[in-house]
Amino acid sequence: LATNDRSYEEKLASCRMIASVDDPTPTILGVLVLGVSPRDWIPGAYIQFLRIAGIEMTDPIQDEAPIDGALGQVLHRIEEKIDAHNRSAVDITTTDRELRTRPYPRVALQQLIRNAVMHRTYENTNAPVRVHWFDDRIEIINPGGPFGTVTRENFGRPGITDYRNPNLADAMRVMGFVQRFGIGIQTARAEMKKNGNPDIEFQIEPMTVLATVGRRP
Repeated sequence: LATNDRSYEEKLASCRMIASVDDPTPTILGVLVLGVSPRDWIPGAYIQFLRIAGIEMTDPIQDEAPIDGALGQVLHRIEEKIDAHNRSAVDITTTDRELRTRPYPRVALQQLIRNAVMHRTYENTNAPVRVHWFDDRIEIINPGGPFGTVTRENFGRPGITDYRNPNLADAMRVMGFVQRFGIGIQTARAEMKKNGNPDIEFQIEPMTVLATVGRRP
């Protein structure tokens, strides 16, 4: 929406935030990116965060938060929540230098959560993206299974990508949340390996994708 000779309505329409200059009704993209309270119009437009003190869903809840708001706010707030729980451990015995490691690589979690928000379906469901943090793993669940050329068989392979929400993907790129398309899972896997975590496990269903991120031993 940089300043130029176009009207504000023309700028919004060109960014697909409203239907048209003559019809300034917000699009789903406009509600997600610019809305004050997107959940009022798109009930599933939030991330449900749970920190569970244990390894089962029935174990006590240590922290819980529905993270909502405009897209940028949601992504910043979930990363703040992740950082609060992903505290560094200090190793002063292995080498003569102090080593700091986290249970989970920040970039990997960032990539997986952003992917979930980008690729989820916002239609025919009120389900949020869910982040369930257990003592031994993190589960990231997004509503919406494989789309387009992506199938259960080729999910996560390098170079295989498609977009259920191409305008949202473009908005996230412009906002700086996506640097390159199609490499999020590969980046996450590389960061997991570098940090000493097990590889990410994906459970692909017709209506959901579950990514399980194992804790560093």
